[in-house]
Amino acid sequence: MEKYPILSKAPITEALIDIRVKVRDELKIEQVYSIYNFISKEYPNKKERHQWGGSLEFKKGKPPTSIASEIIDGYIFISGDNKQIFQARLDGFTFSRLKPYETWENLRDEAYRLWQKYREITSPEITRVALRYINKMELPLHLRDFSDYLTAAPIVPEGLPQGVSSFLSRVVIHEPEIGAAGIITQALEQIVNPNIILDIDVFKQKPEGISEEEAWQVLERLRHFKNKIFFESITEKAKELFL
Repeated sequence: MEKYPILSKAPITEALIDIRVKVRDELKIEQVYSIYNFISKEYPNKKERHQWGGSLEFKKGKPPTSIASEIIDGYIFISGDNKQIFQARLDGFTFSRLKPYETWENLRDEAYRLWQKYREITSPEITRVALRYINKMELPLHLRDFSDYLTAAPIVPEGLPQGVSSFLSRVVIHEPEIGAAGIITQALEQIVNPNIILDIDVFKQKPEGISEEEAWQVLERLRHFKNKIFFESITEKAKELFL
């Protein structure tokens, strides 16, 4: 595994671990809610997650009728300082850490602790594991050449005005060694100063199932894949902003 520098001023605004599972018909939403009994001190704030659905009903000689439905498919538990968010759903588990980001070890260990509670109650069959980091890079005012900071900056044809006020790119790449994929999204957010969003979503999915041991091993490798994407996406000049 390649070694990358530790950034004391990392531009991470959100980091999350996501584990998708097969939906079990016998699992009830009340069972998912019961996780709150074990975590209410650390995650006192809670709210429901809603899933919306709809269908059309056709009857001979009558216009089609639309039927809307709404169900609770999970719960969101939020820490007292609003920095950590735990989602427990019928179809999976997500743990998020908001800014300020601490360390990978803190993110992983808290996610694993919460996963143990989720696993005890839901007996999940894992189908997908993912790691996502959203970075917000605040850059100098009146920046014009994004290639100073991004290795794959947007290119405007030479014959056109070069002032860029907005851009959005999305690329999906594959990592054959671990059978993973990465979605790299770059976007320009212009409020006062230009801010570049670098959103890195790396994941592995196996419809036939992933064992729990393999899932956590894969997450470690996804972390290195994510780091490689991040450091290959920014220039040395950009890196200096975050050291």
